[in-house]
Amino acid sequence: MSSSSSRRAAPKPEVTVSAELFAPVNKGIELCYQTFGDPDADPLLLVMGLGGPMTWWDEELCRLLAGKGFFVVRYDNRDTGRSSRVGTRVGRTALVRAFAGGTRVRPPYTLDDMAEDAFGLLDHLGLESAHVAGVSMGGMIVQTMAILRPGRVRSLTSIMSTTGKRTVGWQHPSLTPTLLAKRGRGREAYLRSSVTMWRLIGSPAFPQTREVVEARAGETFDRGISADGVLRQMLAIVTQPNRSARLKSLRLPALVIHGLADRMVHVSGGRATAAAIPGAELLLIDGMGHDLPRPLFETIAGGIRRTADRA
Repeated sequence: MSSSSSRRAAPKPEVTVSAELFAPVNKGIELCYQTFGDPDADPLLLVMGLGGPMTWWDEELCRLLAGKGFFVVRYDNRDTGRSSRVGTRVGRTALVRAFAGGTRVRPPYTLDDMAEDAFGLLDHLGLESAHVAGVSMGGMIVQTMAILRPGRVRSLTSIMSTTGKRTVGWQHPSLTPTLLAKRGRGREAYLRSSVTMWRLIGSPAFPQTREVVEARAGETFDRGISADGVLRQMLAIVTQPNRSARLKSLRLPALVIHGLADRMVHVSGGRATAAAIPGAELLLIDGMGHDLPRPLFETIAGGIRRTADRA
């Protein structure tokens, strides 16, 4: 054998991927979840954002994280994908009132409830604590987890999210009509509206082809979508409290990732999050919008690993 052959890196072990499973978690809610990697590795819970199923955490990214020494758990939030639906109807009028600061608007559930869902999933898996990473609304959920039960969160990565303070992390006004517009019925209508939305909020420096967006939208539709569920999640978001003061009490490794081209959650939300959490690392990415483009997978996975190692 030549010396060059002897120096070749050993092949990476195959990542074990579970089937999609179900867990009863919180007051009748059942979550659909899936795992990647060795159950004895560092547990990492991935929490997706508004209306996004767990498959928006791309399988390639999950495998990459598992290869970096994590036992990766991704799941559908309540009202998303194959997880439980909450029956309470929410009208757009209530959502607009809440967005305008209406104090009498009560959501069917809160971000605290969604954080308890996540803790219930950890319980189901027999995990006393975990590293957590969340995107957008998922970032709000993992921040809430760390506030509610800091002993169960080993490290926190908040991606393209905000603190709940109204003066930071705002949406670009041009997005509001599209977000509130009623989608047409059926799969083709959902694909068209998804292409429109991702053109508005995707990363300009890392554009995704129409074929990629349509394939993801088709998979999302086939998993099960709920327009009412999205409205309920939106109401939980717009009625969230300002977490800034409580984030200052955290004592854990934290990473905040935000795109400088994010039109859904302005970068001021990421800056405010990092400023609120003592010792948090702030990673701002030029040309990144409100998505997780494949060219950034290594940057994101490396940041999560680096933060976990600080624990």
